[in-house]
Amino acid sequence: MHAEHQDIGVSQVAAAIAEPARTKMLCSLMDGHARTATELATLADVSASTASAHLAKLKDLALVRLHVQGRHRYYSLADKRVAQALEALMVIGQSPAPTFKPHTPDRLQFARTCYDHMAGTLAVLLHDRLLEAGWLVETDEQVYCLSESGEAFFEGLGIEVKDLSTMRRRFACPCLDWSMRRPHLGGSLGAALLQAALKRKWVTQDLDSRALTLTARGYKEMAARFGMALSMRKGHDSHEQEPQMISTHPSNQR
Repeated sequence: MHAEHQDIGVSQVAAAIAEPARTKMLCSLMDGHARTATELATLADVSASTASAHLAKLKDLALVRLHVQGRHRYYSLADKRVAQALEALMVIGQSPAPTFKPHTPDRLQFARTCYDHMAGTLAVLLHDRLLEAGWLVETDEQVYCLSESGEAFFEGLGIEVKDLSTMRRRFACPCLDWSMRRPHLGGSLGAALLQAALKRKWVTQDLDSRALTLTARGYKEMAARFGMALSMRKGHDSHEQEPQMISTHPSNQR
């Protein structure tokens, strides 16, 4: 009986993936970026109502996950297992996934505030580095905890980790970045990291916008503390220097 239930489950998932519009939607999410129903409808070349029906089906089968950010609703692949299954099918079918191209102004896209924590390209890179280094640990509840080395790392930045864990808000969680469509670090830990960056003058905040500027000191600290190498490039509209990520050091400081 158990095997029969498994067969039914496989058939349902296979049927869901086999529908051409749903295949396009799932493949478009393979790059790890979340997309709105409208964007997915355009990519799949279907109407908004048809896209909603397809996404409801995919969500019911736990193939996609819904993220609600204020008034916005985004969809991403449910987890790495879905991505791995699609990747195997794409190898067989030899169909490449479309790439995500953000359309956010450069300064806001690179670094800005999101409520009380950091967002943008820099924040997403920091989030990924914290996970890569083993300082931040994922759990099954869409929240993060810190490893022992992670606690030591953040305490080294002057952040009282134990005090943060007693607050009523979530300690650390993924927050979907609206320009990158990938998560940055939210929760009380994310807020504390931004305050530490501001206090140490790694970043400065604009008076009239949410944009953050990475300082020369910040560049050095990103390399020394996080193992992130950043370069500078000229902006298109001015002579100001704009930050650009060129590499991440492979060594994990666990």
